[in-house]
Amino acid sequence: MTSEVVIILDLGSPYTHLIARRIREERVYSRILPFNTSPDELKEAKAIILSGGLSSVYDQNSPQVDPKILELGIPILGICYGMQWLVHTLGGKVTKAECYVYSRMEFELANFSSLFTQLPRTFQTWMGHGDEVEKLPDGFEVIGKTLKSLFAAIADHKRKIFGLQFHPEATWTHKGSDIIRNFLFLVSFCHYSWDVSSLIEPITARIKERVGQEKIVCALSGGVNSSTLTVLLHKAIGNNLHCIFINNGLLKKGEPERVIDIFRGHYQINLSYVDAQERFLSKLIGVEDPEEKRRIIKEEFIAVLEEEMNRIGGCRFLAQKTLYSDVTEGITKEDHSVTRRTRWNIGRALMEKMHLELIEPFQELFMEEVRLLAKELGLPDEIIWQHPFPGPGLAIRIVGEVTRERCDLSRDVEWIIDEEIKNAGLYHTLWQVFGILLPIKATIGVTGDKAYEYAIVLRAVTGVDAVMVDWAELPYQLLSKISGRIIREIKGVKRVVYDLTSKPPGTIEWE
Repeated sequence: MTSEVVIILDLGSPYTHLIARRIREERVYSRILPFNTSPDELKEAKAIILSGGLSSVYDQNSPQVDPKILELGIPILGICYGMQWLVHTLGGKVTKAECYVYSRMEFELANFSSLFTQLPRTFQTWMGHGDEVEKLPDGFEVIGKTLKSLFAAIADHKRKIFGLQFHPEATWTHKGSDIIRNFLFLVSFCHYSWDVSSLIEPITARIKERVGQEKIVCALSGGVNSSTLTVLLHKAIGNNLHCIFINNGLLKKGEPERVIDIFRGHYQINLSYVDAQERFLSKLIGVEDPEEKRRIIKEEFIAVLEEEMNRIGGCRFLAQKTLYSDVTEGITKEDHSVTRRTRWNIGRALMEKMHLELIEPFQELFMEEVRLLAKELGLPDEIIWQHPFPGPGLAIRIVGEVTRERCDLSRDVEWIIDEEIKNAGLYHTLWQVFGILLPIKATIGVTGDKAYEYAIVLRAVTGVDAVMVDWAELPYQLLSKISGRIIREIKGVKRVVYDLTSKPPGTIEWE
């Protein structure tokens, strides 16, 4: 790791990990810490960023940073709630906004600041706040405004303390990366010191040292993270790695064959294939609630994995594809403690049940950094650049009950969509594209005899991460081609509609 670090204090924003990612994209190392981290632990930081949050500075239980960080002489950037905390703490005034602002806003520069060097006079920003600044603390000046906020950007240049009411980390802020870059290099004088490609040897060395001649078991899904983890572990310990691939009947068309061909065939990795389709699908009969579907799939996955590990025998270590965004998911509103995502934390459940030790080589990395590692390790492009696929698989792309018939329909729909999107040369311009099977047979087909048949929702989104995406403006001709093929080639489907919802306010998946 590098000795130079920018610290983000997490005040509860759903976008906190995006700040850390944007900084690392500039080849500067960043870490997320709880808002109540002691100033003594921050003394060596090159810069400090206060994230946004969901609270008001006047809430009784709102996150409160130790004011002594303002005495460290380290450059500070407050974003949204972080800016409001700065103003409130330093003697300015924060008031309730007339209405909650949650939209894109045109921003205009007001005064010179190194934070906005070489930026245009106006650009679009993304805002989401319920409070606003009414009066600045002593020593501050306005450096940017919007039609609804005269204090959209503020600065105390002498102390190098800055505040932004908008979110520069959000993709919907057009010059956000430039602002972060200016804060890093023109304000905080950071250096290029973070290089993911240089991590392969240190990571493999640590794995070898910890594991020795013991076995590591890895649940392989074929996705970017688990595939990269598998190849990295194989590089470190060779045949002492045992991978398990579970076919739960909820995978994409051809996925089991693809995974077996790449990892057992090309990489010569010890790979156990478990066909558990009937087992999973039988447990999902009659289940319509999305969370119940997730729970059943997770529990069954753990049970199958446990059985297979017992069959292999002598398993002491379990590898898990935990990312940094999983470890630092945010702050709970109730107690402000940093929480770990648990919904799909298969490894920890098995660790406790089977007394295993976890290996988590990626727990300091973001997904895009894992992609860079994958490229460095020589994984095929079809794995590196594939779209995200949900842990519960097709179960959450089938609204309502999951049956074998519906899974087969959904698989065929996804196959046609992927094929046409790739043929059009648009696959790598999209964050995700897939189909959702609606649970109703209320679509009347008139080709021959009238029949009530399924409807499919086509969902395509653009973005650089899963936090903020826009619905994709696919060409009408392509939409027509996809729709036509689905209706002609898939028996049981007679209508295709297109989802025009961005995130926020909607989610990418429907369940």
